[in-house]
Amino acid sequence: MTTNLDLLTAAAAKWEAMARELKKIETRYGSAVQKVVLGPDWNGLSAGVARTNFAATRYEYAAARIQAEATASLLRDAHEQFTGLRRKLRSTRDDAVAAGMSVSEQGRVAFDHDRLTDSERRAYHHDPDGQRVIREAVTRWQQHVDDRVEVLTEADRAVRTALAAVVVDSNKDAFGGGGDATLNGFNAHAEGDLAKAGARKPDRAGTRTDGWTSEGSASAKGPGAEFKVTGPKYGKEGSVKAAADLFHLSAEGTAAHGNWKLSGVADGYGGARATANYGFTDAGLVGRAEASAGLRGLAEGRGEYGPYAGVYGRAEAFAGAEANAGLKAGKDGVVVNAKAFAGAKGSVAGGGEVAGIGFGATAEGWAGPGAEAKWGVEKNDDGVYKIGGKLGLSPALGGSLGLEFTVDPDKVTRSVGDAADAVGNGIGDGVDALGDTAGALKDTVGGWLP
Repeated sequence: MTTNLDLLTAAAAKWEAMARELKKIETRYGSAVQKVVLGPDWNGLSAGVARTNFAATRYEYAAARIQAEATASLLRDAHEQFTGLRRKLRSTRDDAVAAGMSVSEQGRVAFDHDRLTDSERRAYHHDPDGQRVIREAVTRWQQHVDDRVEVLTEADRAVRTALAAVVVDSNKDAFGGGGDATLNGFNAHAEGDLAKAGARKPDRAGTRTDGWTSEGSASAKGPGAEFKVTGPKYGKEGSVKAAADLFHLSAEGTAAHGNWKLSGVADGYGGARATANYGFTDAGLVGRAEASAGLRGLAEGRGEYGPYAGVYGRAEAFAGAEANAGLKAGKDGVVVNAKAFAGAKGSVAGGGEVAGIGFGATAEGWAGPGAEAKWGVEKNDDGVYKIGGKLGLSPALGGSLGLEFTVDPDKVTRSVGDAADAVGNGIGDGVDALGDTAGALKDTVGGWLP
């Protein structure tokens, strides 16, 4: 509700400006470089190779322009759609308030007892039928709000699908079908119509069986290489990244029914990567480096009931060599870690969460020399605090164990608030007392952590 949606059109304008610059570069490349091999003065094997390569380069400039224009169009469509849907959600919230309800910042609807006079409050406490009518009204308004939020959520998923697809090379002009000679290049057939791109999901499948709704996606990338260096500036970390990827395969899926949600992900990677981050910003001191080469596979499953309860299990296998070391210290926590390993290992992990409080454990078996130590307390980008560590040792055969606790102050507050709303249906003013308790609990939990 508070997101600045104008940033979408601002970003779209920059993508359009980029497309115009790419058009200039494409034209300049054709007139200043490609034309060298198009005349009669250069013949032979080298000329043939140059013609192919120069045509492929110009094709990528044109494809990059098309992709940039499509991205800009998607962002403008997203702005228009999000703005209209948020307006409808805000109108529903206002209608609920006008009908005597209160709506929290998290979208929870409750009867607004504060608007009752003393006499109305006494009458309410002694009128079971009136309380039942109010409970039913709260349920209806909650459903109205939830429906509006779900429509916005679906729109957001469609935008995400479209933006993920627009950067994937369709390769329609490859393999003799045109001038595309780069299998993982720019997308010359990028779709800029959100209604088509968001609805068209070539790698997604959705089914609905006996009340269960399922959805899945899959992707395959590689081979590819990357080298990137950015310096610390404007309060951001500096970074160095080098990668040589042989392949990266991933698949994910979800199934939902009522309050139940099941999800799973599988991921496979082969290649070598090295990264380093460093800097001193307003968030604190950061210095870490890691490198790995080999094959890695992961499978994870999760089960959730409503927003406050869930369990997960994960299995992972690795063969190769890896090493890392890091230190992070700042207002959001402290994390220290070091690891070196060569060989093969397998790990299993599991855990759960109830009302914003979570626990997880990891066990690994190692075949090969290595050692690992990690400890930290930190707050991630979602505002969740993580506290835990991991310790491992293997002269030739060994393993590691790890524990982690998580605290999500927002979920803790909402779960207590929802409990207060439920109790309040039967005890009236108890809503206010428990609501105050929820706020106090959030402040207390926040006080425990950095």
